[in-house]
Amino acid sequence: MTPPDSPDSTDSPDSLDRPDWSDLEDEDELPPALGTVLETNRGSLPFELLHGEALVAVAAWGLGESGVTPVDIGTEWEGLADSGEPVVLHDCLCPMTPADFIADCLRESVRRQAVVVGVRPVTDTVKTVDGADALPTVRMGPDREQLLVVTSPVVLPAGVVAALDALPSDDMGELVAMLAERFPVVTREAPPEGRRVTGPEDVAVLEALTAR
Repeated sequence: MTPPDSPDSTDSPDSLDRPDWSDLEDEDELPPALGTVLETNRGSLPFELLHGEALVAVAAWGLGESGVTPVDIGTEWEGLADSGEPVVLHDCLCPMTPADFIADCLRESVRRQAVVVGVRPVTDTVKTVDGADALPTVRMGPDREQLLVVTSPVVLPAGVVAALDALPSDDMGELVAMLAERFPVVTREAPPEGRRVTGPEDVAVLEALTAR
């Protein structure tokens, strides 16, 4: 994805009658929030082992350590909206995202009343394939410095939670694109250990990166 702007919206969370946690006396204090680990439509990868534990279990531990109150993925959206609290979505394919980074994203979301998204820069060379000719040709694609990979978390302030009838997508990239059409979106660069894994090879790299 390219870094999203912060579009104005008629459904701006600021205009909704939701509790305002942005006036916390201590800016370091963690506001109350609910959170869930997204694992559906990700094949068997969530159950690959990382440091002896399934990715989904590692991600759930990190979410709990952040201070967010975990809820089951099957919880009705209406119940989340009625809580009046922000919702933190943590992707199990970014299992080693540090708990303090998740907490910082939550604080920023509440402070700015915006969706806050963890991202990583694209490091691979980006190329495009042109198949219009008899033989496909590979061309250099867009400047990778302008591209970001959505990682984790995605934090929805309470106003955004209330404005949605349901979670539009459990694919983080698609979700952020949809949210950016209606709400302000802010990106924060995740640390290297917060990278997204796409297969067993990535899991092995992440395990080596985070070995103690």
